[in-house]
Amino acid sequence: MAFDGFTKQDFETFMIDGLDERMEAIRERIQPKFQDIGTDLAEYLSMKLGNEMYLHIAKHARRSVNPPKDTWLAIANNKRGYKKHPHFQVGLFDDHVFIWLALIYELPNKSVIAKQLLEEYEALKKLPEDFVVSLDHTKKDSIPITELSQTNIERFRDVKKAEFLVGKHVAASDSMLEDGQAFLSFTKETIDQLIPYYQLALNANDN
Repeated sequence: MAFDGFTKQDFETFMIDGLDERMEAIRERIQPKFQDIGTDLAEYLSMKLGNEMYLHIAKHARRSVNPPKDTWLAIANNKRGYKKHPHFQVGLFDDHVFIWLALIYELPNKSVIAKQLLEEYEALKKLPEDFVVSLDHTKKDSIPITELSQTNIERFRDVKKAEFLVGKHVAASDSMLEDGQAFLSFTKETIDQLIPYYQLALNANDN
């Protein structure tokens, strides 16, 4: 089944009270779309990178009280998990979709990756102006790529819980989200621009 876009109801999922009730809506409304998007993107990335990439859909299994404020799919080169590996994410908060190259705190070689990113700092800054950076995947906040500083990357290097995610946000009100193929094309174009940094992080993580 082809992905046919996100709807207003998808974003309203995050206004549902109660962990069980919200999780049921995530499973029914959003996860089938993630399956379609992720299957397409995993195949695309496998072709681009020359090795198999695997789809993971967030289960939020550790939650016992608070319902998730966002949900996502991840694509990584590891079949068993993604958090300890550089990976791509596509997901939703209540007001936007995010597309990330995600380097999160579970990565074993964060300091080595950060060193490589610092060496590529000027190139990172030359990504198109609509790219944004997040320093914490659990928060909505992001900064424009134009405001990225070396200090942000040094913090990712030095602080155990610090993270580095780079990519794009698409507002829930953007009509592109209603067109599945347009969104997939936009996502692939975004990922294409992030692949050099994914490969950089992957090589550093393996060393």
